[in-house]
Amino acid sequence: MSVETVRAFLAAHAPDLDIVELDASTATVEMAARGHQVAPAQIAKTLSLRIKDRALLIVTSGDARLNNRKIKDVLGGKPRMLGADEVVALTGHPVGGVCPFGLATPLPVYCDVSLKAFDEVVPAAGSTNSALRISPDRLAAIVGAEWIDVCDRAPS
Repeated sequence: MSVETVRAFLAAHAPDLDIVELDASTATVEMAARGHQVAPAQIAKTLSLRIKDRALLIVTSGDARLNNRKIKDVLGGKPRMLGADEVVALTGHPVGGVCPFGLATPLPVYCDVSLKAFDEVVPAAGSTNSALRISPDRLAAIVGAEWIDVCDRAPS
């Protein structure tokens, strides 16, 4: 079970953090924001991408959109979203529950600077109804993420 791999990861790297499991699905940014009573921008969505022959994860603010030009400049190629089966195979998490914690395969993780607008963000925790609350800097630290600027934020 994917939530269990996240739970095990947190036990080893951040035992003070708790996973919140809701009855309703939080598989989209809007559903997650409603369920956790935060602004959509505060949801830390994890995108599973392939750039050339390299699979990677980018964690962004819920209202941010990838900027292909920025990605090409920073990561060296045009991004392609992974298919659902490949996402599950590489991360161990279903689409809608993908997070950078407890991955089935070691993958490079990047955090977009759009997350830094918040003191606390809400990433998924391995299932379509689980999440946790964490500061962006701590999220990046416990998963060994590199900070990059590859998104555009929605106008306020």
